[in-house]
Amino acid sequence: MTPELLHHHLVRGLLEKHVCPGASDLRAALGVEAGELDKLYDGLAAIHGVVLHPHAKEPWVLHPFSLTPTMHWVEKEDGSGWWAPCVWCAMGVAALAGGRVKIHTRWGAESEPALITVQDGEPLEPNGIHVHFAIPPSKAWQNVHQHCSLVLPFRTKAHLEAWCLRHGIPQGEAVPLAQVARLARIWYGRHADRDWRKWSVAEAQDIFHAVGLTSPFWDLGVQAGRF
Repeated sequence: MTPELLHHHLVRGLLEKHVCPGASDLRAALGVEAGELDKLYDGLAAIHGVVLHPHAKEPWVLHPFSLTPTMHWVEKEDGSGWWAPCVWCAMGVAALAGGRVKIHTRWGAESEPALITVQDGEPLEPNGIHVHFAIPPSKAWQNVHQHCSLVLPFRTKAHLEAWCLRHGIPQGEAVPLAQVARLARIWYGRHADRDWRKWSVAEAQDIFHAVGLTSPFWDLGVQAGRF
């Protein structure tokens, strides 16, 4: 029994039932006892495959899904949906869900709502929308919640620059929405597969390069382990 198989059951449960499977369902599906399930969760967290609540062996974030409410809601045509930690993740949920979905979010996490329609992981009308990554990915896991909270949509680069100045947030890198969608489809496209495994740092670097993210901002260095 591996943490990767636990990941598969978690993601499939979210996609099919829109809610994370509970411990009893997971123990039955995996054929393990409570202590073994806890160890699987610890193993999955160790490779950044899940973010656990600090007080319990329960998922808090299972990228690209958030299991608690966020500002980013990915809505299916039947009205059901999922929360996502950030816009990159929301595009990942859209790719996994397939079909047509609507991402409900807010420009720069401020007052005005933003709506992004996506078909099979591809935004239908990018219209110059950029997604701002404030923190370099090499530092994402220092505080993944902060990193995700700052991956936000902006109408234009000028809109982003004014926002950064207003909030005193250093400008990171603005990426066109269509490019973020390509990244999300590759990054998250196999997350529901039974043989899923976490990207190595080298594989993650190759994915960034494959979608054209080649500036020093996206350099992961020579870190070992999983990303």
